[in-house]
Amino acid sequence: MAEHRDYLAKIYNLSELGADASGYISTSSLADAMNVTAPAVNRMITRLKEMGYLIHEPYQGIKLTPQGQREALVKLRYQRIAATFLHEVMGFGWHEVDDEASKMSGALSDTIALRMLEMAENPTHDPHGEPIPTPDGEISEIDDLRLCDLEPPLTAIITRVKTRDYDRLEYIAALGLTPGQSLELIHKAPFNGPMQLKLKNEYRIIGHNLAEIIRVRIVD
Repeated sequence: MAEHRDYLAKIYNLSELGADASGYISTSSLADAMNVTAPAVNRMITRLKEMGYLIHEPYQGIKLTPQGQREALVKLRYQRIAATFLHEVMGFGWHEVDDEASKMSGALSDTIALRMLEMAENPTHDPHGEPIPTPDGEISEIDDLRLCDLEPPLTAIITRVKTRDYDRLEYIAALGLTPGQSLELIHKAPFNGPMQLKLKNEYRIIGHNLAEIIRVRIVD
């Protein structure tokens, strides 16, 4: 079951980042994310489909069933609790926690996970701004937008950052663009050009690729 949930959690994350309009992701993207061969992924997809956890359409890809999504969120709960514990209690940078949290999550029980949450002062979101699912596999929806899709002038609060790339997270943290941070969008260059932001009394200029992975909630 642990391996199955690893795959389901990865499919869930990939679906959030790059599913097509109908919610499907490619099997090749899953193989790349899991760092396994295409035949190994295909074998697991067949098993997960037989278990009722996903739908597989040839030439279109895969997507989770409601049952598969619940199983994925159970795994993601442990991962996000572990990431939060590493960041808030043990002092790891948010760019350092992903791999360790994934390894730790496979060995967590409900009792240990709850204790880790308590020690982290019971946050509802992980260091990257993602909501921590409930023990029943439920998750709160976040009403946010990609920063790159917005037009100035406006004020917004960063809700989450949709990457786990070590270097990008380290760079984003150095810029101060972390969840909970308020910003003003001052200027946006045309044709997917750079964006000028103001954080308190400091200015930042970021490219379109970075603005794509930063989610915000507009402040009236």
